[in-house]
Amino acid sequence: MKTILHKADSRGHADHGWLNSYHSFSFANYFDPNRMNFGALRVLNDDTVAAGRGFGRHPHSNMEIISIPLQGDLKHMDNMGNSTVIREGDIQVMSAGTGVEHSEFNNNMDSLVKFLQIWIIPNKENVQPRYDQISLSDLKVKNKLYQVLSPNPKDQGVWIHQNAWFHMGDFDKGQSETYALKSEENGAYIFVLEGEVSVEGTTLNARDGFGIWDADSITFQALNDAKFLIMEVPMEF
Repeated sequence: MKTILHKADSRGHADHGWLNSYHSFSFANYFDPNRMNFGALRVLNDDTVAAGRGFGRHPHSNMEIISIPLQGDLKHMDNMGNSTVIREGDIQVMSAGTGVEHSEFNNNMDSLVKFLQIWIIPNKENVQPRYDQISLSDLKVKNKLYQVLSPNPKDQGVWIHQNAWFHMGDFDKGQSETYALKSEENGAYIFVLEGEVSVEGTTLNARDGFGIWDADSITFQALNDAKFLIMEVPMEF
């Protein structure tokens, strides 16, 4: 088993006034050659957007982009004709493929919006762009890992063009579970949203990231009430 620990206070940081963003991996003006990615996981940004502000229309191509709101309402518009709002408890995915333009704005004028922006390197390029979002309310299970993303359109959650699986956990103090990786070529990056979690004997606090590879399974225990995200991705990148 191999591991890498990224403490919350070691992340890149950019404060633009309207946007306060923490980068787990190199992004924009933050560059660390030792933190370019974790396998196919290229970007993990922890973003807070001021009331009424946001990201104006801009392009992407050949990237799988996932947004997970943690607080507030995020307004999405794109050149595929989508105009919608994603909220805490939702997950959004966009396959940029041959090219897409989109904008993301805080839909409220009196409160912040907080969300994770995640980019996964795809295993297929120049695909037809696509957009999807779902509510996780029907998938969520207390004290048990539940799948929110996979490579299979018929599976639970949203899907992307990559051999990747995301699971989320909302555990009470003392609860534990073992996660079995789907592929021996994959590793898993754990990102703690709230609370304190022990992962294979390493204690993680809120916003810490922990990568594990060359492992068949990973054991978690909530040291206090905790919420976390597991991103299983191919490691050959």
